[in-house]
Amino acid sequence: MIRIGAHMPISYGFEKVPQMTIDSGGNTFQIFPHSPRTWRATMPSNKVSQEFQNQMKKCDLPLEAAFCHSGYLINLASPKDDIWQRSVELLIVEGKICQFLGIPYLNVHPGSHTGAGEKVGIDRILKAIDRFLASVDGVMLLLENVSPKGGNIGYEIDQLAQIIKMSCDPKRIGITYDTCHGFDAGYDITTKDGVERLLEQIERALGLWRVKMIHLNDTKAPLGKPLDRHENIGKGFIGDKGFINFLSFEQIQKIPWVLETPNEEDLYTKEIAHVKSLVGLI
Repeated sequence: MIRIGAHMPISYGFEKVPQMTIDSGGNTFQIFPHSPRTWRATMPSNKVSQEFQNQMKKCDLPLEAAFCHSGYLINLASPKDDIWQRSVELLIVEGKICQFLGIPYLNVHPGSHTGAGEKVGIDRILKAIDRFLASVDGVMLLLENVSPKGGNIGYEIDQLAQIIKMSCDPKRIGITYDTCHGFDAGYDITTKDGVERLLEQIERALGLWRVKMIHLNDTKAPLGKPLDRHENIGKGFIGDKGFINFLSFEQIQKIPWVLETPNEEDLYTKEIAHVKSLVGLI
């Protein structure tokens, strides 16, 4: 089964997300565990957690089809002690929210060293991850590949592999592959050879089993330009032909696809239908 969905709002309540996903034509989703632009996160009530899980069952959505994305303020690579400390503390709360709701995956950008250098940044990331893993059970942390700009760490597959292998518990860490960020970093998915090279690199460095989610985004930037600007599917430099190529691979079809494109007015209903049309589902 191909799983496709989008980033869903939580402003109506966690328990409303499963039905909104189904109504949009999706069968997987991503949410924030709290308002992403604040340092504040609170645990949902027992009632909300139970109703969320009830709605997942009612909508025939397995919990494995649910993903959380960490807040925007978190920077696990920050050389500033106060920012790093707050980032780790918030990530742990986010993990516990996932745990309480029954969501098995929490996605996070590895972070930016903000000029301090990759070695410093990676050391900080590793300490943050190890603290998270020691504090949160039953939740897999997903490291997302990022655009190579602003001191970001994790724009290359081998960087993600290095972090995972050096962590205290590598089996509890997976990855999310973002098509826009990957294109920024020079991973060309518009050709068969390009996708094959990407899959081979992931398999060699990490194992494809670690890829638990794909952020399906077109891009406003040409290949190799680190702009980090998402575009609607088919309207960017990857284009419909590029996505038809990328999504045709059996390995890719086994991984949930989650849209983070600008078109969210209708909860991605048209965008989901468009992606389905590219792979012959409608």
